[in-house]
Amino acid sequence: MKEGDIELINEIAQFEDSHDMQREYKIGWSWRHVRIWPATLSRLFKEGYLDNVFRSNSYTGYRLSELGRVLASAGPASNRTENEPSEKLEIPEDIFTDIIGHNDIKELLTACLLADKPVHVLLAGPPALAKTLFLWDIERIAGERAIWLVGSATSKAGLWDVVADRRPQIVLIDELDKMNAADTAALLSMMEGGRLVRAKRGRELNLSNQIRIVAASNRLDSLSPELKSRFAVRKLAAYSQSEYLTVVEGVLVRREGLGREIAGEIAHRLDGLSQDVRDAIRVARLTPHLGVDRAVNLLFGEVSGLGVTGRSGI
Repeated sequence: MKEGDIELINEIAQFEDSHDMQREYKIGWSWRHVRIWPATLSRLFKEGYLDNVFRSNSYTGYRLSELGRVLASAGPASNRTENEPSEKLEIPEDIFTDIIGHNDIKELLTACLLADKPVHVLLAGPPALAKTLFLWDIERIAGERAIWLVGSATSKAGLWDVVADRRPQIVLIDELDKMNAADTAALLSMMEGGRLVRAKRGRELNLSNQIRIVAASNRLDSLSPELKSRFAVRKLAAYSQSEYLTVVEGVLVRREGLGREIAGEIAHRLDGLSQDVRDAIRVARLTPHLGVDRAVNLLFGEVSGLGVTGRSGI
């Protein structure tokens, strides 16, 4: 999305709202009606903000798509609500103590959280590379000033409703690559100018206290160019075997309250079976009832010494 595109989409929305689209523009409006160059409309169509209602050699008819409608500013100023300024977040020096390595990313995230204006960060790479650990640690120190969203599940509550209700300083998004189109559009607007728009209900949330976004994604190729451009994107390298064991021990001791001896036993028992800290947490929570070996056997499908026959999903 280029600079000024949201303004153009708002103008198109105002045009559509001021006409009976079913009677006057059954086959859609053309560039002459909205006075926007055909090349610009073609680009907005390719990016998903317009639907192509009709096409012939002499006429191309457009209409705002659902994604375009979400981005379009609607509703009178009286429907707008403002965020109250919030106290600056305090970041302890040991915020990322349980994460081994990734020192540049630790420094970057700390600086972004303390910056006067938002700098959004996207952590990318395959599962089990500590992306979620970074989000956990930020949530731990931010408390109620942060909200945690999972991209694949945002549609159940809606990004607009969650942010409007909680008014967070930080939004943490895991699995950003799985976020639906409507919430992605709302996120784009929020990151661009501190606005969160819900066009269908004619309400606009003006965020005077601009929100910082820290997100994680297993994939980058499925994210739109305009979304990636709003983030500082950092790719994480895989842990070595020794680093993984150290990370697991640290997480189980600090976050799950285990003794170091039992935490070390779980880490070594998972050596060769998993590189995901979530697996270690699952084993830790089952250990008081099953013991380490039985918990591992049940979670990973080990039966009678025959090896791994399957594993549970995350």
